[in-house]
Amino acid sequence: MDLASVSADLAALRQRALAAVADADDLKELEATETAFVGRKQGALTAVLRGIGALPAEDRPRVGAIANEVREAVEEAIAERRARLAAIALEVRLAAERVDVTLPGRPLRRGSLHPLVETTREIARIFGQFGFVVYESPEVETDSLNFQALNIPADHPARDLWDTLYVDAPTNDGDRLLLRTHTSPGQMRVMRQTRPPIRALLPGRCFRHEAVDASHGFEFFQVEGLMVDEGTTMAHLRGLLDEFAHALFGAGRPTRFRPGYYPFTEPSVAFDIQCVVCDGGGCPACGRSGWMTILGAGMVHPVVLRNGGIDPEVYQGFAFGMGIDRIAMLRYGINDIRYFLENDARFLEQF
Repeated sequence: MDLASVSADLAALRQRALAAVADADDLKELEATETAFVGRKQGALTAVLRGIGALPAEDRPRVGAIANEVREAVEEAIAERRARLAAIALEVRLAAERVDVTLPGRPLRRGSLHPLVETTREIARIFGQFGFVVYESPEVETDSLNFQALNIPADHPARDLWDTLYVDAPTNDGDRLLLRTHTSPGQMRVMRQTRPPIRALLPGRCFRHEAVDASHGFEFFQVEGLMVDEGTTMAHLRGLLDEFAHALFGAGRPTRFRPGYYPFTEPSVAFDIQCVVCDGGGCPACGRSGWMTILGAGMVHPVVLRNGGIDPEVYQGFAFGMGIDRIAMLRYGINDIRYFLENDARFLEQF
């Protein structure tokens, strides 16, 4: 080995290394090129330098200087290529992550009201046109308000109509607590807190110890209506309920009163509409009668008015109550009351 051949080898190595660096398409390929040419253990430049010891002593400094020039040129080219590849990679990533803030935002899925909530609001809207105001009352009630104040004493046979869930909790006056079986005790609270004229609507959740099936639940929703004023009559009740039924089920829907019984109203009636399934033709849904009962109503019993602190000789009133679940089932054609509380998205997304 002589100076001329070593110098030629270094020049050729430099050209190959610079060409390989320029051809590297990514950082991984560039690292492999760096290892191949200037790596400390297996690099091509290292292999050439190992032969310097065979040169005459006076040629070694010259070869060392040429080798350092080659190393510096190759390492400088690698650094420039690495910076360029890193810049290209950054541009690609930024392009992929770029967000055009001038584009319209992603639309959010709009939810919908639960059918019971929607039905409750529609009932409140209709009666609100006649001056009725929505009130709230507790779900945990006293026995005296839920029964006794409503003319249903402890020995009254009507108590058998309600399978009551009692709450095991003490009270200051010894009165028993229970989960309200109807929204009617809200009437008493309104009468004791508000002087006539009264037009109150009391929606809410009720509870009874019922066997759950397609038409019964231990947890259900009712809405109670109360009107107390001078000269209030059954004619006012009939007219109001007719307007309500026509607003909810159609202007041409026939209605009727039938005699009924409730301890807290006298006289009492059942309010029917022509069957919304068969339009009066008779079907299983209406028991082949052509009519469906949607609520119970009547003139407020004088005892209930007195218990509410109102003089029945001066004021008269009527009350009505309906199951919101049943009204919703009729409006939407739902055949199982259990669907309302099962939280099945397939059911709820239809509304």
